Amino acid sequence: MESPHLPAEIISYILSFLHVMDRKEASLVCKSWYDACQDHRFQKNVTFKFPVSTSSLDFIRALARHPRCGLVISHLDGSSLSRQVLLEVGLHLGPRLDSLALPGSSVTEALLLGLLPHLTALRMLDLQGLDSLFMSGAFLSREEHRRQVQSALRNLEELDLSDLRYLSDLSFNRLTSCTPRLRSLSLAGCHIAFEFDPYRGCPVGFGSSALVSLRNLLSLLQKQASTLHSLDLSRTSITPDSLRSIAQVPGLRLEDLSLRGCKELTDYSMEILCKQQNGLRTLDLRACTELTSRTVLAVATELKELRSLSLSQDWKITDKGLAELMTLPCLRSLDLSECLHVSGADLGKGLSSPQPRAQLETLSLRNCTYIRDTVMFSLTQLLGRNLRELDLTSCICLTDLSVRAIATYLPALVVLRLGWCKEISDWGLLGMVEPTKDCEPRDKEEDKGPSFTRTFGNMGFFQPPSLPFQERPRLVTEEDLGAFKEHQEGAALLALRGLQELDLSACSKLTDTSITQVLRFPDLQRLSLSMLPEISDDSLVSVAYHCRSLTSLALSHCPQISDQGMARALPLLHRLQHLFLACCDVVTNETLSIISLHCDRLRTLDVSMCKDITVHQVDLLQSRLPFLEKVQCRFVNGADFTMVL
Repeated sequence: MESPHLPAEIISYILSFLHVMDRKEASLVCKSWYDACQDHRFQKNVTFKFPVSTSSLDFIRALARHPRCGLVISHLDGSSLSRQVLLEVGLHLGPRLDSLALPGSSVTEALLLGLLPHLTALRMLDLQGLDSLFMSGAFLSREEHRRQVQSALRNLEELDLSDLRYLSDLSFNRLTSCTPRLRSLSLAGCHIAFEFDPYRGCPVGFGSSALVSLRNLLSLLQKQASTLHSLDLSRTSITPDSLRSIAQVPGLRLEDLSLRGCKELTDYSMEILCKQQNGLRTLDLRACTELTSRTVLAVATELKELRSLSLSQDWKITDKGLAELMTLPCLRSLDLSECLHVSGADLGKGLSSPQPRAQLETLSLRNCTYIRDTVMFSLTQLLGRNLRELDLTSCICLTDLSVRAIATYLPALVVLRLGWCKEISDWGLLGMVEPTKDCEPRDKEEDKGPSFTRTFGNMGFFQPPSLPFQERPRLVTEEDLGAFKEHQEGAALLALRGLQELDLSACSKLTDTSITQVLRFPDLQRLSLSMLPEISDDSLVSVAYHCRSLTSLALSHCPQISDQGMARALPLLHRLQHLFLACCDVVTNETLSIISLHCDRLRTLDVSMCKDITVHQVDLLQSRLPFLEKVQCRFVNGADFTMVL
């Protein structure tokens, strides 16, 4: 019986309930479903990424039916093919193009100037790393070119000039004069002259053909103070005095500021910044290694509208000020990763205060080795249903108690990272309490002889004392598993039904027992089980059966994963795009054949140090998979190289 013919509007409405990946699959069923998937409601903020090739010409022409889109075109150069690609973009997509990025390209000024006048509706332009445009210092030096570009870019809102080594004052002035309504400017990694030369009365490098000066940057900020709200000066040599000058520009009201890797900044300069720019909503201070808890207190005191704060790798920061930080009512994201002196106790104090407090949705405590179970038990109760992303990678003191607390009190989690938490075992994932190990009485206490410190060498006379992390947990029995199945909705990780990313790398106490029973998340997209020596093909097949939405799967250094497991699992993972199998010793060329049959969407593959895989088979796989971009195959059959396709 044939299905009734439905109007495209009805089909579009039905398809709107599907996940985007499911909708892509549905569009391949028949032409009517494909046409319904082209509905304008599904085509908002769509960006297409492709390298320069002959096939990209037809693809660009086909994009002409889209009302709005963005492009990321790589590997452009001065060839005739690159010229033809840009010509087609200007001809078919000019007034419809929202954004344009040209990564990994060496485009000439003539090619870009031939395209820009056609892009009359462009909102975002990414020229990151395009040194070939600015090396001569003559970019936009002709008046007629500047008029054409200014006419096209008058509505440009975002300009990315990151990692330009040869950006000069003149080139910077010419380009920014064509963009009078900027809302966002990125100069990350650029060579900017922030130091002041007292003899010349101007910044060092002022007038240089290879440096942008602080004077010109301040001039731009003054001219566009009413519109500019986002500034990225990451990885520059900005000084405390320069930051104070920028913060005090009249009329400038920044909302987003990134100073990642600016190692010269001090607490005093940050205090001035917080007072002058108290409307900041996003502040990135990662790897600003001279900052201390004074900066945290300044942020907590002045930035009442702050929504996102990153203090990652700020090693001098302690718990001091974190309690006050938790009183910011708008704060939604906090990154304290690699803040080695943070224990998290003050976070709990701040969150338990009666006054309005932060409603965190994202929290990263990666490599905060002082975090303990007691702190996590308190934090999980205080964070409750708001938290969606939690990173506890390398919090090496956490045990199964923390896992049970997470499963009990954080039901809305979407991302959970527990990599390198080596004390986590099957009991924690199952939500069960491990019975006492020494449950059998001993007939007689044995004489253990003299005891030694753990650093005392074993000379053959006595056995050195065992270390805590060398003790293996009691294995889960069938009786224990039966009890879990009866009460599995308790504190088991299975309670986090909305999980989309899970990292259990190097949690070496985990076995098939918990992986097969707990990892059953229909929406899970990214999973890492690398360095779990006890899991086998049973875990792989169970994961593939219960987690059909996986796009990324990491199984590196899992010695029991074999071709047989891959043959049973890969046919179930139709969406898989990234697969990591490095150091899987029993994986052979047969797995590559299985991948070529069932993983036609694969983009990244790592088979490094798989001794039974040959380079010839890797080459054959490359020819069969159209989307494969990168293959890591170091030390495969004696070879040592990476294939970027």
